[in-house]
Amino acid sequence: MKDNSKISQDILEIIEQYLNGSMTTQELKDFNQLLELDDEFKVKVKDIKTMLAGIETQNLKEQLDEFHEEIPKTKVQKPTKSKVRFLSFSKLAIAASIILAVGSIWFFNTPKNEKIYANFFKPDPGLPTTMSNTNNFDFYDAMVNYKHGDYTLAIDKWRVLQEKNPENDSLNYFLGVAYLANKNENVAIPYLERAIEAKDDFAFLGDAYYYLGLAYLKEGNMELAKKHLSLSETDAAKKVLSKL
Repeated sequence: MKDNSKISQDILEIIEQYLNGSMTTQELKDFNQLLELDDEFKVKVKDIKTMLAGIETQNLKEQLDEFHEEIPKTKVQKPTKSKVRFLSFSKLAIAASIILAVGSIWFFNTPKNEKIYANFFKPDPGLPTTMSNTNNFDFYDAMVNYKHGDYTLAIDKWRVLQEKNPENDSLNYFLGVAYLANKNENVAIPYLERAIEAKDDFAFLGDAYYYLGLAYLKEGNMELAKKHLSLSETDAAKKVLSKL
């Protein structure tokens, strides 16, 4: 997910339509589908709704303070409910855009396969890096970089090792997931394909099928995505398949 310095007016209008109940049936269906696919975005929308309510409360308080200053001090008068409706929702949304300097990417125009991929892909957590095995020091040194999110450096180090041992299943697997984490699924796929060639002898076989399925999903190859996700048999793979 990328950061935006400003939320577009189009997005604000869509959010406004959702929150004030003015969406068409199809628009509401699409919006709810997006919320179902992206839990993080669902939380964001909830936060925006809560924040807007807070802004409305503050604006109402300021309006009531001004109202009370305009009436005689000897006269007690309760504010009417119509004062609440004085505030324009559009102005609230614009105010929210200033507060939310960093927002979510809007997925309405994003293909379904990319929405699902974005919602489910998380980098492999990697292996413990105790450095106790000095024979594999170079491998675990790169693993430290990988676990710190420095995927490019980890890839550079692992590629040196993989060129010397191109059939090493673990190297091919972690190169594949590192390329995926580095947003380069086209390069990740060949490494993951080599990793699954090990079949039952490979400890990370289920994970390799899962990430390979995600890579094909990101590319839009639904047939190969479903094939490899089905072979994974992991809970994560089953969840993705339920969305396809």
